[in-house]
Amino acid sequence: MANVVKSLKESKSACWLAWACLVVPMFASYFFDDMFSTISHIFQDPEKLALGWNAMDYGFYAGGYSFLCVWGGLIVCGILLDKWGVRITGSIFVGLMTLGAALVYVTISTPAIVASGHSLTIAYVGCMLFGLGSEIAGVAVTRSIAKWFKGKSMALAMGLQLAIARLGTAAALLLSPVLVAQSEAGYPLNITNRPALVGLCLLLVGSIVWAVFVAMDAKFDKQTGTTDKVETAEEDKFKFSDIFRVLANRHFILISLLCVFFYCCIISFKKFATAILIPRFGAENAAAFEQTAAQMVSMIPFFTVVFTPLFGILVDKLGKATTWMVTGSVLVFAAHIIIAFAPGEPIYGYIGIAILGVGYSLVPAAMWPSVPKIIPEKNLGTAYSLIYWIQNMGMLAVPIGVGYILKNFTGVEASVYAEYIFIGLGIVAITVSLLLFVSSKKNPQLKLDVPNIKK
Repeated sequence: MANVVKSLKESKSACWLAWACLVVPMFASYFFDDMFSTISHIFQDPEKLALGWNAMDYGFYAGGYSFLCVWGGLIVCGILLDKWGVRITGSIFVGLMTLGAALVYVTISTPAIVASGHSLTIAYVGCMLFGLGSEIAGVAVTRSIAKWFKGKSMALAMGLQLAIARLGTAAALLLSPVLVAQSEAGYPLNITNRPALVGLCLLLVGSIVWAVFVAMDAKFDKQTGTTDKVETAEEDKFKFSDIFRVLANRHFILISLLCVFFYCCIISFKKFATAILIPRFGAENAAAFEQTAAQMVSMIPFFTVVFTPLFGILVDKLGKATTWMVTGSVLVFAAHIIIAFAPGEPIYGYIGIAILGVGYSLVPAAMWPSVPKIIPEKNLGTAYSLIYWIQNMGMLAVPIGVGYILKNFTGVEASVYAEYIFIGLGIVAITVSLLLFVSSKKNPQLKLDVPNIKK
């Protein structure tokens, strides 16, 4: 009797090996993106920085991540994902992500560039390239997990991917304050560039591991007779009208709006977290509180590592995805209320960040696996790209607004004014999640609240 050899699709170990290859570049991306988050307060004292950036300059740089994404990059690249597939398109943009990071590192490391006064502009270009590459790589990863885990533990796989990727954020949040320790000379370039160097090395490793996934995915398609382009019939081929068809789906619009308002409450907050937390909860001894503030912020990704997979399992087995989205939005809103208005003792900072971390785990674990339920498979690349496009509109604007506040105000006043932005975004996120909850009840055929695992 001939030996029966499992295909990659049937092999749990192969599926999870492919998943592991997808996680590494995302881990590196999250690290590089958050490398300045827990040292954001140093930009409030630019005289000590050889780099010379102030808080508004930093906000401008942080917003650069989303510039190309907003101005059509994500939509065009989403089309390429559907037409060229994740292997070709993903490889291009994993490379672009690494190239952009390299440009940022070289810029903030070269005295001649800094002395010329063009460091912010050049670093902004690098951040734009990194941001577009990172977002499209993220779309490719999400779509690949949906492909490899279809009919299986998709929410768990997506939740675990998010959790492990956010360990990259945790590593950046904890490591950056250690790498960028103030010397007697302030912050010279060879100190402030250290997080970028570590991030760039991680991205190079991620690029190598991505190549392993590409080989596995090609074998997957060969064994199953499928294609990563998801265009097997003439009538299924991409048309520009598909963009408008996706945008005409009101459930898709609600998920996209929830994504932008919810993520801005957390991702944009993290960019300025220490600059907000130190005046609020460490005003009596700001210098001594810097490391404590970094530890507070690092709780966010650590909480997601624990709770995102757990909530992914609950969504897979129990459903109720829209209920989890509402709950997560309420928790994030409550967290910002605490951070803004609670007494100034550090314990309240820890409580607020802990609640933020739980909320950050709930919504993505339920939201991302809901997209394949409302969008045809052939348009998933475009759909995910459109979601990221809408999300990046907020990610472009919010850091600039918060940076402006932190440049023009000081102390607790600056922190509270910045928190007003996040509280307002939280209110909108709750409203959108409630609308999605009601719409799901009225449209049970979509099965948004049905468990993902088929019994």
